[in-house]
Amino acid sequence: MSDHRRHDRRHAHPPRHRVVVLALDGLIPFEMGIPQRIFGRARDTTTGRRLYEVVTCSTRPPGPVRTDADFAILVENGPEALATADTVVVPASYELGPVHEEGVLTRELAAALAHVRPGTRLVSICTGSYVLAAAGVLDGRPATTHWSSAAHFQRLFPRVKVDADVLFIDDGDVLTSAGVAAGIDLCLHIVRRDHGTAVANEVARRTVVPPHRDGGQAQYIQRPLPEPRRSTTAAARAWALTRLHEPIQLRDMAERESMSVRTFTRRFREEAGLSPGQWLVRQRVERARQLLESTDLSMDQVARDAGFGTAQSLRQHLQSVLGVPPTVYRRTFRTGSPSDRTGTNGTRTDPAGADGSFPDRVDADLADVGRTSVSR
Repeated sequence: MSDHRRHDRRHAHPPRHRVVVLALDGLIPFEMGIPQRIFGRARDTTTGRRLYEVVTCSTRPPGPVRTDADFAILVENGPEALATADTVVVPASYELGPVHEEGVLTRELAAALAHVRPGTRLVSICTGSYVLAAAGVLDGRPATTHWSSAAHFQRLFPRVKVDADVLFIDDGDVLTSAGVAAGIDLCLHIVRRDHGTAVANEVARRTVVPPHRDGGQAQYIQRPLPEPRRSTTAAARAWALTRLHEPIQLRDMAERESMSVRTFTRRFREEAGLSPGQWLVRQRVERARQLLESTDLSMDQVARDAGFGTAQSLRQHLQSVLGVPPTVYRRTFRTGSPSDRTGTNGTRTDPAGADGSFPDRVDADLADVGRTSVSR
């Protein structure tokens, strides 16, 4: 084979996005395994080619790293691997020492992080956010962490805009997740952001987890004096999901659960972590994304089927929530043919809320806006 043909074969595909996971002493094995499980299973839907390369490193030369379990793990890469990363992931550790107690990096950890190239995407899982905050990465930025550590985290790092209610926060090149399994939500979100819904959904199916969880950490925080029995709003949500293309009034959803509007709204927020209006817009954006990715429907048809009514309303909501208009989103994530897709994209694609106008077809009581898990 000629040198020219070997060169063509070698460059037939772009290099895989490299994820480097930083293993710290006291790491939690479950959270440590999330990046490999999610990114390591992401494949091109047409060619089957792996889309990420996942590498683990420590702050020291290759060797054992303690865990919070009764075993250690052998890490074969030292901190120099961080210099090769496109994305760095910092999982939680129970042995952060001065990082957790004083908000400052150890000399060893600071030296390791100095290898990270400017522009590298930074990700934390659970209390791994302490490392990013101690490094100054989160100053002036929104971030989250495990709900039980949120108050301490905010006191230790007052310049960070802590939101303890969401499952994760995407602030572009820096992303933080809430506790433990929320790392799965965040990693799936990153796959979705990089390669579209079809790839992320396939990873979720293989991992046997939902591709997107409603609500935030609020639903997992232990509350004093809970009511012994409580009706849920699940039936109303299921009913609404089959009617996204129709006008949906708040009172109609409340009637499905035989509740007053006031009681239903309060229960809905407690259970879903969102107001009914935020939740409804999220579902409609999700529906619009699916149609844009998998069909050739016109923008007017997508808008009607997703419940936004008009193409203008669809455009406003996708621009607000995803950061791009529907035409750009379709061009980026259309899954009809290989030529219609791109490998990576910086668009923030988590539909975790909206801060623009709401469609006229939504009841005014549904049109309130609160926290989002994606920063704009």
